[in-house]
Amino acid sequence: MTIDSQMKYIAEQSNSWPFVEAKKLRDRITKLNPSIGDINEKPVLFETGYGPSGLPHIGTFGEVARTAMVQNAFNYLTGKKTKLICFSDDMDGFRKVPENVPNKLMLEKYIDKPLTSVPDPFEKYESFGSHNNARLIEFLDKFNFDYEFVSSTEYYKSGKFDFALKKVLIHYDKIIKVILPTLGQERQSNYSPFLPLCPKTGKVLQVKVIETNVEDQTITYLSEGSNELITVSILSGNCKLQWKCDWAMRWYALGVDYEMSGKDLSESVILSSKILNILGGVPPTGFSYELFLDGNGEKISKSKGNGLSIEEWLRYGTQESLSLFMYSNPKRAKRLFFDVIPKSIDEYFSHLKNYHNQEEMKKMDNPCWHIHNGKPLREVFPVSFNLLLNLASVCHAKNENILWEYISNYVPEINKGENSEFDELVKLALNFFNERVLPNKKYRKPKEIEKKGIKMLIEFLENSKDDISSEEIQNKIFSIGKELKYENLKDWFVGLYETALGQSNGPRMGGFIKLFGIKSTISLLNKVLEGSLIFKVKR
Repeated sequence: MTIDSQMKYIAEQSNSWPFVEAKKLRDRITKLNPSIGDINEKPVLFETGYGPSGLPHIGTFGEVARTAMVQNAFNYLTGKKTKLICFSDDMDGFRKVPENVPNKLMLEKYIDKPLTSVPDPFEKYESFGSHNNARLIEFLDKFNFDYEFVSSTEYYKSGKFDFALKKVLIHYDKIIKVILPTLGQERQSNYSPFLPLCPKTGKVLQVKVIETNVEDQTITYLSEGSNELITVSILSGNCKLQWKCDWAMRWYALGVDYEMSGKDLSESVILSSKILNILGGVPPTGFSYELFLDGNGEKISKSKGNGLSIEEWLRYGTQESLSLFMYSNPKRAKRLFFDVIPKSIDEYFSHLKNYHNQEEMKKMDNPCWHIHNGKPLREVFPVSFNLLLNLASVCHAKNENILWEYISNYVPEINKGENSEFDELVKLALNFFNERVLPNKKYRKPKEIEKKGIKMLIEFLENSKDDISSEEIQNKIFSIGKELKYENLKDWFVGLYETALGQSNGPRMGGFIKLFGIKSTISLLNKVLEGSLIFKVKR
């Protein structure tokens, strides 16, 4: 067996979800076209959809990242040409003013107009839709995704969707029969797959269609208010489609083979697939992922702005940590808030460290394989992000130089300016500490049992040599907790965190003390006993 065939065999055995999805897609393609492998046939098309009704949040990025992981796995399994399209539904009507944008009063005047006809409240682009598209493109490019960005407005107005729109008009009655049973009585009375753009106001209208004309490719609708009958062409951007029908039309027109979506769209996937069958297409392979929740457990929303933005994550975390967050447990609802960032960073480096020690069979199940498209980095750092955070905490570090004094003593082989990735990690830790940790720090006085334990730890450290290992220190802290007869040793460590670090969670104390230094730790613990740290927090 050649190395190449051996690796393909390993990929076939992988249970990682991108490979599972890739195998499902391969089976679909093979069933539809048994001649798979012909280099002249069209690329297998992956699509992600985005509604630019508000600033793009991490959930939007996540769909692209996850789809790209499936695409990469599919490429590896089949060697077949693929293409990824990021589709923006920017011709959709502007339904609601987001809470997290400026110039809200100005935007209220443009309700129901296409997003690419709404002025940019940030005054940077020609429209609000263009602004949000540009923001998303900026971040997708930063992560080096290989994709084609497609604008709904451009495709409708240029006529690229015309042949598919004609097909929708031909099957108008059949499509209506599929959709109407899913609607309320009031909505049924005026539902139409086609949403005309008002010739006078430019608004996207939801109005009752009185007549369709397949030969002329027109619809006639009843104008709201005046009861005037107006006839418009369905082509060249004079109409757009209601979203479930629009989704099906897009699959048909573009020939989409794979698209994932949130669990909240499960019913829409079923309806759009039925419409696609009416048009003569075959539904793409799909994947239903769970939604992201904010820190309060509520669904994140572009209009509310209650989710983290991509900028906010990258202010405190690495690109790889964000990709790992998207990879992990896509079928489980996850809280997306600032506190998950440090954990995600350290989990990434843990996976990376494990990757280089794993046998080939397990490497393809490691998230790093999918984050780096089969070519993970080799850089593993000896200091975790959480350790850096807690070092910044006890130092009240305002700049990198303070942290580097301790880092250089702990890891002499790492010097500032010699490793750009680690330099960046130090900067991110400072950002997170000063902006997310420091404002919430609150020290407390130690309880009597904690005072006794702290004195025992000080005595141990005073009699320790400088070359004592972090494991020896950690073991001693454990033994002190047992000697003090804590029912739950976690309470002993929480006591150290709250009295010495001003927070309820913290690092492995052995590693932290080794990094911070024996003498510095003794000084810190003495301040805890004196109660002087309680007055040290400056915000």
